[in-house]
Amino acid sequence: MADIKVLEAQQWVNATYGAVPGYVRCPEDGRTAWSTMFSLTRALQRELGITALSDSFGPTTLSLLAQRGNVGPGYTNANIVRIVQHALYCKGYWGGTTNGVYGQQTIAAVTQLKSDMGLGGDGTVPPKVFKALLTMDAYVLLSGGDEQVRSIQKWLNSRYLAKSTFFVIPCDGHFSRDVQKALMRALQYEFGIPEDQATGNFGPATQDGLRAHPVSLGKSGVFVQLFSAACVFNGPVPDDTIPGNNSLPVRAVFKSTFDADLKRFVEFFQRFSALPATGYGDYPTWAQLLVSSGDPDRPATACDTRFHISVTRAQALRAAGYTVVGRYLDEDATSTLDKELQPGELDAIFAGGLRVFPISQYNSRLLGDFTYDQGYQHALRAHARAAGYGFNRGAVIYFAVDYDATDEQIDSNILPYFRGVQAGLASQGKWYIAGVYGSRNVCSRVTDEAYARFSFVSGMSWGFSGNLGFPLPANWSFNQIKEFSFVSGSDRFDLDRVVHRAGSDPGVGPEGVGGQQSPVDAYLKYVDDLYATAVRYGKGDPNLRVAEYLRYPTYVDLYSGWQNLIGDVDRDWIAYAAANGPARVVRYADPGYGVDIGADHFGATVNAVLLRGAGTGEVADRGDFGGWGGDLATFYGEWRANGTEYASGYAFCSERLAKINVCSSFPFGDLIEDVDGYLVGRAVLAGTPINTAVRQHLTGGCLTRFRRFLDLRHGGRAEHVVATARNLLGNAGDTELAALRTAAIKKTGGWDALLPGHMPDSKLTPFLQGYADTLLGLVNQERSRLARLG
Repeated sequence: MADIKVLEAQQWVNATYGAVPGYVRCPEDGRTAWSTMFSLTRALQRELGITALSDSFGPTTLSLLAQRGNVGPGYTNANIVRIVQHALYCKGYWGGTTNGVYGQQTIAAVTQLKSDMGLGGDGTVPPKVFKALLTMDAYVLLSGGDEQVRSIQKWLNSRYLAKSTFFVIPCDGHFSRDVQKALMRALQYEFGIPEDQATGNFGPATQDGLRAHPVSLGKSGVFVQLFSAACVFNGPVPDDTIPGNNSLPVRAVFKSTFDADLKRFVEFFQRFSALPATGYGDYPTWAQLLVSSGDPDRPATACDTRFHISVTRAQALRAAGYTVVGRYLDEDATSTLDKELQPGELDAIFAGGLRVFPISQYNSRLLGDFTYDQGYQHALRAHARAAGYGFNRGAVIYFAVDYDATDEQIDSNILPYFRGVQAGLASQGKWYIAGVYGSRNVCSRVTDEAYARFSFVSGMSWGFSGNLGFPLPANWSFNQIKEFSFVSGSDRFDLDRVVHRAGSDPGVGPEGVGGQQSPVDAYLKYVDDLYATAVRYGKGDPNLRVAEYLRYPTYVDLYSGWQNLIGDVDRDWIAYAAANGPARVVRYADPGYGVDIGADHFGATVNAVLLRGAGTGEVADRGDFGGWGGDLATFYGEWRANGTEYASGYAFCSERLAKINVCSSFPFGDLIEDVDGYLVGRAVLAGTPINTAVRQHLTGGCLTRFRRFLDLRHGGRAEHVVATARNLLGNAGDTELAALRTAAIKKTGGWDALLPGHMPDSKLTPFLQGYADTLLGLVNQERSRLARLG
């Protein structure tokens, strides 16, 4: 929507300076953009007497402005005052009458701006604040921002703006490249590095300073503040004490004293980063918080190389402490590197005591290498190569983005490429799971938006824009930290040292080659055996008994609401199955995406459908609430708990709903459990035994799960998804269901969370649309693959 005051700024600057040599006109559309800020910058340069106008507010502009003193009341150049006033409006501040007179409204606006920046003082504009005024940086909390991050941004501005090489940073609550560089400069100033040498780079002097300033429990002062700031920027991290949990993150708080809470966060961060969990802020921890490579000389148990691995090389690597090696499945036909895996090489790797993780890369260093069609074809080739070498189903293949892709390039090319990869793998039955290699930003975004299972991070490229200002992806499995020459006797070859995260992708060992076994086979046998046990039990419907046993003991108790929702389980059956049935399987890897699936949540959803129905039309019922509806209510509560940071419910869904890489009450695995439970429940209601329905679904049906869910539950229409979700969150016809819904919302939203029935439609509808569009995005990915197959 156009802003009349921004339009006035654009019209004024174009009319006033349009004929000046070197001036570039901005669009007159009432929308703040860099083009407007650049035009205002060139206007300022003209007023300062600069003839070679530029978009850059550089040292000359800053120096000439400083010579004239702060812009404020009584400033003699009316046009410079007008530039300030118009720029204030472009920033969202009421700059007063744009008449070139620096009056009370302008003073008040500048005072507020400086306060938002973390600066005190009067209502005048010093040169560095003027420079910041002519950027697109924000100084108020933006959607998705974090108040802790914003408090650090303001503190950094207030403490270091007097330094010659420090400039105002955003105060929008978002960790970014500029904020990361500012934190590094702050450390360099505190180490005593001269201001003109404080570049924000991770050089030898900075590394020495970090080694000399460890922090630990009981310490206080500026280094604890900077350390805790780095912790906030790198959080939250998953709570690894709860198997399969990604909804209860551990967060840090900005503080000046290293207390027990900060120590606890550090221990979680260290485990997450594959560092010794000491709770001590030593050099490796400092380094891991500040750069993507961390300490490049830290212990590493994985590696990757383009060179062939013989038995002798494998043994030498194993003796050096490596346990898994990354190797290329194939290479481009034009390549002369001869880097691809060779016949017999897997046997040599295994014989030497190593495992392997496969990499797919065809050039992958230019933007043009990444399109949907290229991704599809690369997936077909990767599948053929992996199958040719006998990799079993479920192996993760890391598709590479071997350059510093920007956000715009990720949108335009990288995401379409990985959607093509997913479609190509699915066209072959999803034998293999897609992983991603690239910068932290590439890995995170491909994981969030194209559902890569694991990330292989190019951490040693710490200067990449995609590695600066981004935390380590939550699903990282490998982190490449250093390239060096590995020497064993007379043998020498290039090797990358790679940190391997325990509990992530283990790579492929000899047991993962040469068979047809799928990671889901053990779970399918478990369900078969459980069904047979239920038949032997002989009391009631064996399909219900299986669903009851799957959901027990998590989804049964009165206090959790499940007894009110669908009733209790047959306790005699539970005892019988425990004594006479198979050993319980709690989780399994989804064959489509590789994410961990909780058998209990899946079982509870199936049980709800069998007992309370599969839902019809746009009216939501208890069967819905036992699956997607309950999760959506909980997620709504999470939105309300984060309402300050996310005014838009649509934005909240876009950034946090059904993600692999985001700590959330409704992650991607939960959505799969809801959808699969619904589809299996419907199949059972139609007469298919539950074990058969599960097998059919997980050995083929899962490849079209989201499309079938949309068709069966919502008539294939997005507007029905919105209407049914609205009904579920607002329907008070079933008073007991309404009570359960309220409890679910307040569990994550707090006792004072605004209930959906009291939420204005203008606020609630975007949230519901965000849920629907998340589901539709997954449906469209399945449809595009089917369209490709013809």
